[in-house]
Amino acid sequence: MSAALAMKTKPLPTGTNPEPADDNSDISALINRLTAEVNQIAVDKTKSIQQITNQMKMLALNALIESSRAGAQGAGFAVVAQEVRGVGQQVETIARELETQLTKRTGDLVSSIERMSQRSRGERMMDLSLNAIELIDRNLYERTCDVRWWATDSAVVDCAASPSAAAVSHVSQRLGVILGAYTVYLDLWLCDLDGNIIANGRADRFRVVGQNVANTRWFREARTLRSGDDYVAGDVENQALLGNAQVATYCASVRAGGEANGAPIGVLAIHFDWESQARAIVQGVRVGDSDKARVLLVDSNFRVIAASDGQGILSERVSLVMNGQRSGFYHDRTGDLVAFHATPGYETYRGLGWYGVIICGA
Repeated sequence: MSAALAMKTKPLPTGTNPEPADDNSDISALINRLTAEVNQIAVDKTKSIQQITNQMKMLALNALIESSRAGAQGAGFAVVAQEVRGVGQQVETIARELETQLTKRTGDLVSSIERMSQRSRGERMMDLSLNAIELIDRNLYERTCDVRWWATDSAVVDCAASPSAAAVSHVSQRLGVILGAYTVYLDLWLCDLDGNIIANGRADRFRVVGQNVANTRWFREARTLRSGDDYVAGDVENQALLGNAQVATYCASVRAGGEANGAPIGVLAIHFDWESQARAIVQGVRVGDSDKARVLLVDSNFRVIAASDGQGILSERVSLVMNGQRSGFYHDRTGDLVAFHATPGYETYRGLGWYGVIICGA
């Protein structure tokens, strides 16, 4: 097998999420506050100007009255009073126009900043959605490596070829050793080509030997794999034979001599402990408390398969408005921000059409 198949399984990484864009939020809030202050100053100053012009007009009116009383001797003063009143009216008009234009401009600026802030927040949540689905993809890629590698183990190959009591005992012990080192699995099953489980790694905990899994989708697909280099990645499901635990099952065909092109002689199924591992991913996404965010992983049918609040797993379906896009964000009818990103896959793991989704309260 390739070096990639011999890689050591690592715990789910949870510390590589991008830091929240708090600085951007602080800058947007500062600009909003300063813009509002400028707008208020403009309004206050134009009102002061209007008050002064009103006083000027009143003084001009009084001057006109006094000039009329003075008769011919007050005629020149009347001209000055008229000019003063005209200037006051012009200043008042300019002040009103200034107030209207400044209010409109600052209002437009506030709206523009709000749109920029919302877009920045949406793009950040979309990036975090991608980060979440990438983290699980990278981990599940290792699951595909594990199952193909272990399917070539001599104990597994020998037992699938000739499932004697001694061979079954030996392979069960071998699978148990693997489980001791790879704690992300609930159990490992070796099945014959008829779907009968002939050995497992935790026989003391799960009494599954003798059970038949021929009707499961993952086993049927594993029976048709073309070589030992291929694998099956199953959907997340509750597995009744494992105490109804949430698992993601990965399979590879066991082949004669452990050769990739050997004749198929069995199927190895490994059950990834989905619930606890996926929870570490969605709860590790670094959203802020103010985001009021719910972080989800959903499958290709938009069924919730992981949730940061632990709700709706394997029962809830999320309606995403994608408009043909693999990633994006929008506000739903309730005003909540919804961001999503489709799985990009990782290395030879193409992904299963899953999405990372973040829903932020309005």
